[in-house]
Amino acid sequence: MSEMADRYRRRAEAFERKVVSVHPDQWSLPSPCEKWTARDVVRHIVDMHEAMLRPLGRSLGPAPSVDDDPVAAFRAARADVEAVLDDPSLAGRPCDTPAGRVPAERHIDQVLSDDLLLHGWDLARATFQDDTMDPEDVERAWAAMTALPGDLVEKFRTPGAFGPGVEVFGPEVSVEDDARLQDRLLAFIGRDPRWRP
Repeated sequence: MSEMADRYRRRAEAFERKVVSVHPDQWSLPSPCEKWTARDVVRHIVDMHEAMLRPLGRSLGPAPSVDDDPVAAFRAARADVEAVLDDPSLAGRPCDTPAGRVPAERHIDQVLSDDLLLHGWDLARATFQDDTMDPEDVERAWAAMTALPGDLVEKFRTPGAFGPGVEVFGPEVSVEDDARLQDRLLAFIGRDPRWRP
Protein backbone atom coordinates (compact mmCIF):
# COMPACT_ATOMS: atom_id res chain seq x y z
CA MET A 1 0.00 0.00 0.00
CA SER A 2 1.32 3.44 -0.90
CA GLU A 3 1.84 6.22 1.61
CA MET A 4 -1.01 8.20 0.03
CA ALA A 5 -3.41 5.25 0.17
CA ASP A 6 -2.43 4.58 3.77
CA ARG A 7 -3.01 8.23 4.70
CA TYR A 8 -6.47 8.15 3.10
CA ARG A 9 -7.42 4.98 4.98
CA ARG A 10 -6.21 6.32 8.31
CA ARG A 11 -8.09 9.59 7.94
CA ALA A 12 -11.22 7.87 6.59
CA GLU A 13 -11.20 5.55 9.61
CA ALA A 14 -10.93 8.53 11.97
CA PHE A 15 -13.77 10.31 10.16
CA GLU A 16 -15.94 7.19 10.22
CA ARG A 17 -15.48 6.88 13.99
CA LYS A 18 -16.86 10.40 14.32
CA VAL A 19 -19.82 9.68 12.04
CA VAL A 20 -20.68 6.52 13.99
CA SER A 21 -20.51 8.49 17.27
CA VAL A 22 -23.09 11.11 16.26
CA HIS A 23 -26.33 10.64 18.21
CA PRO A 24 -29.53 10.59 16.12
CA ASP A 25 -30.71 13.90 17.59
CA GLN A 26 -27.41 15.64 16.73
CA TRP A 27 -27.57 15.46 12.94
CA SER A 28 -29.40 18.77 12.66
CA LEU A 29 -26.98 20.65 14.93
CA PRO A 30 -25.09 23.55 13.33
CA SER A 31 -21.46 23.05 12.32
CA PRO A 32 -18.53 25.47 12.11
CA CYS A 33 -19.17 25.55 8.33
CA GLU A 34 -21.63 28.39 7.90
CA LYS A 35 -25.07 27.17 6.77
CA TRP A 36 -24.12 23.48 7.26
CA THR A 37 -25.48 21.08 9.84
CA ALA A 38 -23.57 18.04 11.08
CA ARG A 39 -25.39 15.99 8.43
CA ASP A 40 -24.34 18.48 5.74
CA VAL A 41 -20.69 17.97 6.69
CA VAL A 42 -21.04 14.24 5.98
CA ARG A 43 -22.99 15.02 2.80
CA HIS A 44 -20.11 17.20 1.60
CA ILE A 45 -17.58 14.47 2.32
CA VAL A 46 -19.65 11.88 0.43
CA ASP A 47 -20.00 14.34 -2.48
CA MET A 48 -16.23 14.86 -2.50
CA HIS A 49 -15.72 11.11 -2.76
CA GLU A 50 -17.81 11.18 -5.92
CA ALA A 51 -15.82 14.17 -7.20
CA MET A 52 -12.63 12.09 -6.91
CA LEU A 53 -14.20 9.30 -8.97
CA ARG A 54 -15.59 11.51 -11.74
CA PRO A 55 -12.28 12.15 -13.59
CA LEU A 56 -11.91 8.36 -13.82
CA GLY A 57 -15.32 7.94 -15.42
CA ARG A 58 -16.65 6.34 -12.26
CA SER A 59 -19.38 7.25 -9.79
CA LEU A 60 -20.52 6.17 -6.37
CA GLY A 61 -22.13 2.76 -6.19
CA PRO A 62 -25.64 2.15 -4.87
CA ALA A 63 -25.95 3.18 -1.23
CA PRO A 64 -28.42 4.78 1.20
CA SER A 65 -28.53 8.56 1.05
CA VAL A 66 -26.90 10.71 3.72
CA ASP A 67 -30.42 11.74 4.74
CA ASP A 68 -31.46 8.13 5.32
CA ASP A 69 -28.26 6.68 6.79
CA PRO A 70 -25.14 8.87 7.05
CA VAL A 71 -22.98 6.00 8.33
CA ALA A 72 -23.87 3.64 5.48
CA ALA A 73 -23.55 6.44 2.90
CA PHE A 74 -20.04 7.28 4.08
CA ARG A 75 -18.94 3.64 4.31
CA ALA A 76 -20.11 2.98 0.76
CA ALA A 77 -18.35 6.07 -0.61
CA ARG A 78 -15.20 5.10 1.26
CA ALA A 79 -15.30 1.60 -0.28
CA ASP A 80 -15.62 3.12 -3.77
CA VAL A 81 -12.52 5.28 -3.29
CA GLU A 82 -10.56 2.46 -1.66
CA ALA A 83 -11.30 0.31 -4.74
CA VAL A 84 -9.49 2.95 -6.81
CA LEU A 85 -6.55 3.12 -4.41
CA ASP A 86 -6.30 -0.70 -4.41
CA ASP A 87 -6.05 -0.87 -8.22
CA PRO A 88 -2.64 0.37 -9.42
CA SER A 89 -3.95 1.07 -12.92
CA LEU A 90 -6.69 3.33 -11.53
CA ALA A 91 -4.60 4.89 -8.76
CA GLY A 92 -1.94 5.90 -11.27
CA ARG A 93 -4.28 7.12 -13.99
CA PRO A 94 -3.76 10.82 -14.79
CA CYS A 95 -6.72 13.07 -13.94
CA ASP A 96 -7.43 16.62 -14.99
CA THR A 97 -8.01 18.65 -11.84
CA PRO A 98 -8.18 22.36 -10.95
CA ALA A 99 -4.54 22.00 -9.81
CA GLY A 100 -3.45 20.44 -13.13
CA ARG A 101 -3.01 16.89 -14.38
CA VAL A 102 -2.07 14.51 -11.55
CA PRO A 103 -2.45 10.78 -10.85
CA ALA A 104 -5.79 9.87 -9.25
CA GLU A 105 -4.05 8.76 -6.07
CA ARG A 106 -2.39 12.16 -5.67
CA HIS A 107 -5.68 13.95 -6.36
CA ILE A 108 -7.33 11.92 -3.60
CA ASP A 109 -4.42 12.66 -1.27
CA GLN A 110 -4.33 16.39 -1.91
CA VAL A 111 -8.07 17.00 -1.77
CA LEU A 112 -10.04 14.23 -0.11
CA SER A 113 -7.58 13.20 2.59
CA ASP A 114 -7.22 16.80 3.73
CA ASP A 115 -11.01 17.23 3.61
CA LEU A 116 -11.42 14.22 5.91
CA LEU A 117 -8.98 15.76 8.38
CA LEU A 118 -10.44 19.27 8.40
CA HIS A 119 -14.12 18.38 8.15
CA GLY A 120 -13.54 15.75 10.82
CA TRP A 121 -12.89 18.70 13.12
CA ASP A 122 -16.13 20.33 11.95
CA LEU A 123 -18.15 17.20 12.65
CA ALA A 124 -16.51 16.60 16.02
CA ARG A 125 -16.98 20.20 17.13
CA ALA A 126 -20.61 20.23 15.99
CA THR A 127 -21.45 17.06 17.92
CA PHE A 128 -19.42 17.56 21.12
CA GLN A 129 -16.78 14.92 20.31
CA ASP A 130 -13.02 15.06 20.80
CA ASP A 131 -11.87 17.37 18.00
CA THR A 132 -8.13 16.87 18.46
CA MET A 133 -6.40 16.24 15.13
CA ASP A 134 -3.37 14.01 14.76
CA PRO A 135 -0.38 16.34 15.37
CA GLU A 136 1.59 14.93 12.42
CA ASP A 137 -1.39 15.48 10.13
CA VAL A 138 -1.68 19.05 11.40
CA GLU A 139 2.01 19.72 10.76
CA ARG A 140 1.78 18.24 7.28
CA ALA A 141 -1.36 20.23 6.41
CA TRP A 142 0.12 23.44 7.84
CA ALA A 143 3.29 23.03 5.77
CA ALA A 144 1.24 22.40 2.62
CA MET A 145 -1.21 25.27 3.18
CA THR A 146 1.43 27.86 4.03
CA ALA A 147 3.51 26.84 1.00
CA LEU A 148 0.66 27.68 -1.40
CA PRO A 149 1.29 30.71 -3.64
CA GLY A 150 -0.54 33.82 -2.49
CA ASP A 151 -2.59 34.11 -5.68
CA LEU A 152 -3.81 30.52 -5.29
CA VAL A 153 -4.76 31.12 -1.65
CA GLU A 154 -6.72 34.18 -2.79
CA LYS A 155 -8.50 32.06 -5.38
CA PHE A 156 -9.29 29.49 -2.68
CA ARG A 157 -10.86 32.29 -0.62
CA THR A 158 -12.96 33.55 -3.57
CA PRO A 159 -16.46 32.03 -3.52
CA GLY A 160 -17.29 30.43 -6.88
CA ALA A 161 -13.72 30.45 -8.22
CA PHE A 162 -13.82 26.66 -8.62
CA GLY A 163 -17.49 26.43 -9.61
CA PRO A 164 -20.89 27.69 -8.49
CA GLY A 165 -21.29 27.59 -4.72
CA VAL A 166 -17.75 26.28 -4.15
CA GLU A 167 -15.71 27.99 -1.43
CA VAL A 168 -12.47 26.25 -0.52
CA PHE A 169 -11.24 28.58 2.25
CA GLY A 170 -13.12 31.21 4.19
CA PRO A 171 -11.56 34.53 5.24
CA GLU A 172 -8.63 33.96 7.62
CA VAL A 173 -9.56 34.22 11.30
CA SER A 174 -7.35 36.02 13.82
CA VAL A 175 -5.88 33.91 16.60
CA GLU A 176 -3.30 34.62 19.30
CA ASP A 177 0.37 34.58 18.22
CA ASP A 178 1.04 31.70 20.59
CA ALA A 179 -2.02 29.65 19.51
CA ARG A 180 -1.39 25.95 19.05
CA LEU A 181 -0.72 24.81 15.50
CA GLN A 182 -4.12 23.10 15.10
CA ASP A 183 -5.86 26.40 15.88
CA ARG A 184 -3.59 28.32 13.50
CA LEU A 185 -4.34 25.81 10.73
CA LEU A 186 -8.09 26.10 11.30
CA ALA A 187 -7.87 29.89 11.36
CA PHE A 188 -5.87 29.89 8.11
CA ILE A 189 -8.65 28.03 6.25
CA GLY A 190 -11.33 30.28 7.72
CA ARG A 191 -12.51 28.38 10.79
CA ASP A 192 -12.80 29.99 14.19
CA PRO A 193 -11.14 27.45 16.53
CA ARG A 194 -13.15 28.98 19.41
CA TRP A 195 -16.46 28.16 17.69
CA ARG A 196 -18.99 26.25 19.78
CA PRO A 197 -22.46 24.96 18.79
